[in-house]
Amino acid sequence: MADKREYIRFDWAIKRILRDKANKEVLEGLIQVLIGQPVTITEIIESENNKDRREDKGNRVDVKAKTSKGEIIVVEVQLTKERDFFQRILFGMATAINDQIGINQNYEVIHKVYSINILYFNFGSGDDYAFHGETKFLGMTNKDAVLKFNSRREQDYMDHERRRMIMPEEVMPEFFLLIVDRFNEVAKTPIEEWMAYLKDGAIRDDTTTPGLQEARRKLEYMSMTEEERREYRDYMVSVHAAKDAIETAKDDGRAEGRAEGIEETNRANARKMKAKGYLVADIAEITGLSMEDVDSL
Repeated sequence: MADKREYIRFDWAIKRILRDKANKEVLEGLIQVLIGQPVTITEIIESENNKDRREDKGNRVDVKAKTSKGEIIVVEVQLTKERDFFQRILFGMATAINDQIGINQNYEVIHKVYSINILYFNFGSGDDYAFHGETKFLGMTNKDAVLKFNSRREQDYMDHERRRMIMPEEVMPEFFLLIVDRFNEVAKTPIEEWMAYLKDGAIRDDTTTPGLQEARRKLEYMSMTEEERREYRDYMVSVHAAKDAIETAKDDGRAEGRAEGIEETNRANARKMKAKGYLVADIAEITGLSMEDVDSL
C-alpha cells in the first residue's frame, strides 16, 4: 500500500541526515539490499565533498563508511552528468583503498571497498536501471576455470564466520550504478522499493525492505522544523533549476547545430552554382547568403 506521507529525497538526506551515525540504519539497509548480506556501519568517514553549509548545492555528494568487518563503503549521489565519470569513480575507489594503508604497513590491512553510485541522470545504454560490476579471474584458455585462493594458505583467506574459503572477488572492489531516472516499475522487490524511494520519495507503508522502515521514521518531510523545510525546498528548487539549465543548453546546442548545418549546406550549394556560372545575385537569392558571402566562396 502506498504511503501518502512525503519523504525527504535521498540526495538531501545524505547531505544533512544520513552522515550522522545515529541514522546509519538507512544506509545499512541500502547496502544490504545491494550486496545481499547484512552490514553494520561502525564509522562515518568525513569527505571533502560533504560541505555542511546552506549554500552548498553541489553536483554530487558522498558518504564514506566503514563496516564491522573493516570494509569501506562509498555511497555517492550524482545529480547531473559529468565528463570522465568512470575515471572519477575509479579514482575515488583507488583513494579509498590507498587511505587504508600507512607507511610500513603490510598490504593485508587493506579491506574490500564497495562503490555505490546513485545517478539522477541517464547514463550509458543497457536495458536496466541497476548495474553491478565486480572482478572475477576466469581462465583464458579454459573458460570454465575460476581462480581460487591456494588452500595451503587457508588461514589467510578463510571466512571463519561462514567456515569457507574466500574467493578473490570477495577481496577485489565492487561497483554499483543505480540509474534513478530509468526506473519505471511497480515496486515489488527490495531493490525496486529502494529505486522508487530514490526517484519519487515513495515508501510503502507496509514495507519490510531493509533501510526503508528506518527511512519512514527519520526522513519524513513534516517531521522537520520550518527552517529545515525551507532549506529543503530551496535545495529542490536549485536542483530543478540546474536540470532545466542543462536541458536548455542542450536544446540551444541542437538548434545551433541545426543552424550551422543549414548554413554549411547553403554554402556548399552556392559553390556548386558558382562553378556552373550562376549569377551572384541569383545564388544569393536562392541560398539566402549575402552577395558578399557568395563572392568570398
